[in-house]
Amino acid sequence: MPNTYTQIHLHVVFSVQNRQSLIAESWKERLYQYISGIIKNNGHKMLAIGGMPDHIHILFGLRPSQSLSEIMKVVKGESAKWINQNGFISGKFSWQEGYGAFSYSKSHIPAVVNYILTQEKHHKKTSFIEEYKELLEKFGIEYQEQFLFQKI
Repeated sequence: MPNTYTQIHLHVVFSVQNRQSLIAESWKERLYQYISGIIKNNGHKMLAIGGMPDHIHILFGLRPSQSLSEIMKVVKGESAKWINQNGFISGKFSWQEGYGAFSYSKSHIPAVVNYILTQEKHHKKTSFIEEYKELLEKFGIEYQEQFLFQKI
């Protein structure tokens, strides 16, 4: 798109179905590389990825060639398919429906990258659901408890 210039930095959070702790230490880095490849292959700029066994955080620069909902459908669909094809878990792997997406200015990027890369340290003090609620409240996003990433 000629003459289209954007700077859209998004921090996206999504969870394993039923918030199960299925992302194992033995293959999580390969998963992060795979998801990073999906983001890059769709023309976006990958900035950081990290998480815990039950959820993932990604920070990327969204290009105007694709909507957020489109890229998230691709990321979640292709990565779940990859996990299942590689047989990393017994049974079928899937991501929970939905995601949280939060925008940041360029000046906040270093702090968000640090936050994403230090998830294990952060989650020694805060649960995933507490973290997610804090993000929603920080950004003034109204939510209904029954629709949060909770165990089914």
